Amino acid sequence: MFFLGAVSLIWAFSFGLIKGHLTTIDPSLVAALRLVLAALVFLPFTRLKPCPISARILLFGIGALQYGVMYTCYTASFAYLHAYQVALFTIFTPIFVTIFNDLFSARFHRRFFTMALLTVVGTGVVLYRDFSTAEFHTGFLLLQGANACFAFGQVAYCKVMRKLRLRDSSIFSLLYMGGFAATLPMLPWSRLGQELTHIDAQQWLTLLYLGVLASGLCFFMWNYAARTVNAGVLAVSNNLKTPLAIACSALFFGEQINLFQLLTGSVIILAALILNPGSKRAS
Repeated sequence: MFFLGAVSLIWAFSFGLIKGHLTTIDPSLVAALRLVLAALVFLPFTRLKPCPISARILLFGIGALQYGVMYTCYTASFAYLHAYQVALFTIFTPIFVTIFNDLFSARFHRRFFTMALLTVVGTGVVLYRDFSTAEFHTGFLLLQGANACFAFGQVAYCKVMRKLRLRDSSIFSLLYMGGFAATLPMLPWSRLGQELTHIDAQQWLTLLYLGVLASGLCFFMWNYAARTVNAGVLAVSNNLKTPLAIACSALFFGEQINLFQLLTGSVIILAALILNPGSKRAS
């Protein structure tokens, strides 16, 4: 649980950084560069020999969805939304987590679904007024695609790794390589050289921070920690970053928020965590 909270805090700054510095770069290129940097972080720890070929293919595919497709949709949404709105529209990830967990286990977990629903309500309270604004529809749909990919990847990774007696660090570069491969068909190949030369020093520093820390280390910590908690805690934890990100967008990036709604929604999310009877994996 500590790792999930720490990662949520680091990710909270990512929304404002992307909106402030990277919206002029093609979203698929941003995703590709982040994932290349993330893969390089774990390349020295990679030990694929003990990992069966079938598991390698599964992990590569999981990475393609959880990171490649997710990042492309996620980054593209910033062209339509403010940073705090992107954070807000990730609130449905817990629902996707519980749905995919139930599908994998062929069993409906009412308690986990209730927890996920409670955290969606809590996060929705933070800025509920934005849901009725028509101009956000495109961004909202892009975010739901990203949410579904990220949720599926978390659950699938836990299921696959449960059957393998391997260190997470020894295979994690596979996920980032899969994610990078998924971005290749979407890259702007006809103007790729021009896109790369137009990235300034500040944007490279932002990409370095996002690729090495927010992606490379944090996604590893997140998936590793996901294996130590039950689906209910994992679902709720997916929304810890949302009130944190909205607060960061206001404090550090000058976006306007409703403080009362932020505090009220945060209390409801905290209540969802407290109501969970345990942190051990249940399914």
